Amino acid sequence: MIKKLSILVFLAFVLASCAKKTIPSDAAALGLDYYPTGQGKYVVYEIDSVLYNDLLHDTTEYKYQIKEKIADTYTDNSGRPAIRLERYIRKFNPQKPYDSIPWVMKEVWMVNADNRSVQVLESNVRYTKLSFPIHDKETWNGNALNTIGALDYTYSYVDRSETIGNTRFDKVLLVSQKNFSTAISYQAYNEKYAKGTGLVYREIIDVTSATINPQVPVLMRISKGIVYKQIYVSSGYE
Repeated sequence: MIKKLSILVFLAFVLASCAKKTIPSDAAALGLDYYPTGQGKYVVYEIDSVLYNDLLHDTTEYKYQIKEKIADTYTDNSGRPAIRLERYIRKFNPQKPYDSIPWVMKEVWMVNADNRSVQVLESNVRYTKLSFPIHDKETWNGNALNTIGALDYTYSYVDRSETIGNTRFDKVLLVSQKNFSTAISYQAYNEKYAKGTGLVYREIIDVTSATINPQVPVLMRISKGIVYKQIYVSSGYE
């Protein structure tokens, strides 16, 4: 009996040691700098969105800028450290440059970020955006904390040099959230994060076609859906 207990204790010690090795204590090793959380940090994005309406046989284009700013930190209802992410909007006006248009508060999101994950509460829906440590091809359930249904998020690549908009970033990762296609539908939900900056690119493509033509991509014969692009413009602290 004593021998069995000794073996069990030894195995528990080994498993605990292995588990600890998978969670580095160093922030850089974890990849935390892919989502900086300094108070006052902001990022400005250019938004281009097209809504396809099959009932009206029409398309509506939206063009505007969004500024996301880390405004404050606090303790949420579950006792965890939380971040107040303020989102401001200014709509495109062909008669005026963006810099002459004032920002208007659009909404407030909440972020929980620690050494295991980044969770963002968007319009009362919680998504697990990033999982730490960051590893190429790592997969996790981005919808684990909401009721939408399980969905695998994957790091398709990590630490790749890339140009987003007009800015060159030395290290960028791609989170593939959804990629699915049929003869009449196409879905692509992806986000890119740059080290030292955070989110720099987001796309939501969710469209369907009323016709079937294998020779023509669905994106060239859209009847219904949305094509949304959010692209980095600038960032800083204020």
